Amino acid sequence: MKTIDEYLEEQINERLCQAVLSGGRGDGPSKVKIRPVEIKGQVVYQASETVGTKVLHKNYPREELIRYLKTELLHGFSQLQASGMALDGTVLVSKKGKITIKTRRHPGNSQGKKLVSGRDKLGLSGEMPQILAHNRVKQYILKENIPVPFLVDLGVMNKDGRIITQKYDKFRQINRFLEFIQDILPKLDQQKEVTILDFGCGKSYLTFAMYYYLRELKRYDVNIIGLDLKTDVIQKCNHLAEKYGYEKLRFYQGDIADYEGVSAVDMVVTLHACDTATDYALAKAVEWGAKVILSVPCCQHEINRQIKNEMLEPILKYGILKERMSALFTDGIRANLLESMGYETQILEFIDMEHTPKNLLIRAVKTGNKKDMEKAANLMEVLNISPTLERLLYPQGEVNAEN
Repeated sequence: MKTIDEYLEEQINERLCQAVLSGGRGDGPSKVKIRPVEIKGQVVYQASETVGTKVLHKNYPREELIRYLKTELLHGFSQLQASGMALDGTVLVSKKGKITIKTRRHPGNSQGKKLVSGRDKLGLSGEMPQILAHNRVKQYILKENIPVPFLVDLGVMNKDGRIITQKYDKFRQINRFLEFIQDILPKLDQQKEVTILDFGCGKSYLTFAMYYYLRELKRYDVNIIGLDLKTDVIQKCNHLAEKYGYEKLRFYQGDIADYEGVSAVDMVVTLHACDTATDYALAKAVEWGAKVILSVPCCQHEINRQIKNEMLEPILKYGILKERMSALFTDGIRANLLESMGYETQILEFIDMEHTPKNLLIRAVKTGNKKDMEKAANLMEVLNISPTLERLLYPQGEVNAEN
């Protein structure tokens, strides 16, 4: 017999179609309907509470919804009915608090054939509904319920492929990162070995994901090198790579600025390299002629210390605003500097596992088309700033010259 925790963990995911709490036992809502919706690229769970004649809406992340449902079943409602593409279930709570859980599995059907009767119990039609833009369930590159060895060992999945509740943000982050990789696949030559450097790889969730996706799923001949300062982390990552038989995935202890292990690379990845460490990684990528650069900067302190502008002083006098403006100026100038070196550059939103405002990703693809830096150079002069990346790319101080 499943416990309520086990049932909710299995039922509440993006394969859920709808769930209904009913049989309210207090003065609160008489009924709550729940469905997954996509808002700004993120899947959340919308709860519509019926209170008298009013219907109130609230959105929950997955783990919060699971806690909410458990609490309401124990204290507020006597019944939960849920319908999903793979699983239907009913939870009944007696007056004495006894919990009975009944489940029924069934295959989802994208062709619109009738599903099991659990959908009819919820008042849904027998046909699979059309998924609207505002209610689109995200289709991940790495699928739920399909075990991936490194995700199991890193604590993101259990052995059956179900996502651990506390790691769902990490699971989404990994898939979002792989979408960035997917977009640039045409830039990587599948007919030869592709060398990728990951600076500041840390625990290497994304490094392993990159290797698995490119080599195991897409069949690219990749050679991936992870670099980090922490010796214990490097040892663990090398142990896991050997365990999975990932022969062309190796990790080394070292500093970004001093690394000389290769002379040319196809792609450079730098995620959360602190402050000017990002600049050294970007400069190295340019020096090696990397075709693709993926960078998520972090802790942009340098410009925060330098920035000074009389016109902006009414804003800059507030520390938190100065910090955020400095971070935006830092990354915007970095993007312009990369464009001046022949890269087509975008700044994109990334899902950050730390839940901080530092969730921007710089994606640069080499085109050879160098762009003029005059406007960006003027901006740096007005702000009285001199970024490390500028000095690394233009050691002779020629940033104002046309390229």
